[in-house]
Amino acid sequence: MRLAGKRILITAAGQGIGRASALACAQEGAQVLATDRDQALLADLGANGIETAVLDVTDPVAIVAMATRAGRLDGLFNCAGFVHHGTILDATDDDWSFSMDLNVTSMLRLTRACLPAMLDRAAETGSVSILNMASMASSIKGFVNRTVYGATKAAVIGLTKAVAADFVKQGVRCNALCPGTVDTPSLRGRIAAAADPVQAEKDFVARQPMGRLATVDDITPLVVYLLSDESRFVTGQAVLVDGGVTI
Repeated sequence: MRLAGKRILITAAGQGIGRASALACAQEGAQVLATDRDQALLADLGANGIETAVLDVTDPVAIVAMATRAGRLDGLFNCAGFVHHGTILDATDDDWSFSMDLNVTSMLRLTRACLPAMLDRAAETGSVSILNMASMASSIKGFVNRTVYGATKAAVIGLTKAVAADFVKQGVRCNALCPGTVDTPSLRGRIAAAADPVQAEKDFVARQPMGRLATVDDITPLVVYLLSDESRFVTGQAVLVDGGVTI
């Protein structure tokens, strides 16, 4: 059991990568606290021995309460996010504010709220891990119609490296996960909303050199690794799982 004895908080655990990560971490022996703003999406996770709680990561008061409930975490996976579609000419101030709040500010707030207890835990065990959801669409590579999204995910990478640098001597590791195009409910929603959904799916597949979309099961092994002691010498990294897009 690679995560035995570890308590891990995961946001956006109701579906997609967050849900798959909660299940994978629980299977590896972690005590998982899975959160999402939609209680219905969390309903069946309890059958897998996973503790669940409603959390709107854009609510500062709720974040502080959740950090208190979570206690001394060994791992935190900030997975919540939103993909804005469009160029800079399509981005309103409200679009920018919403995406920054959900994709970046929520991570800052939750990490800040959880970090004091995580530092106490690191003093006991030698190492704790924070994992932030970024993307290959970020400071790593630009993509068409991803101005707001790419900017926020670049900010996530910057936040990740800053936290890693500030607390490396105190046993806190912080890394960013940068997936390629993953077949999730979020992606399916964007495909369905396209003017030509069939072509949209073909376009998403075409940008992956391996010739297919990633599945959540392609991503969760790295999540487990970065939250486990196996990655105890890894910090401050933007780790790609992109199917060769950035070769």
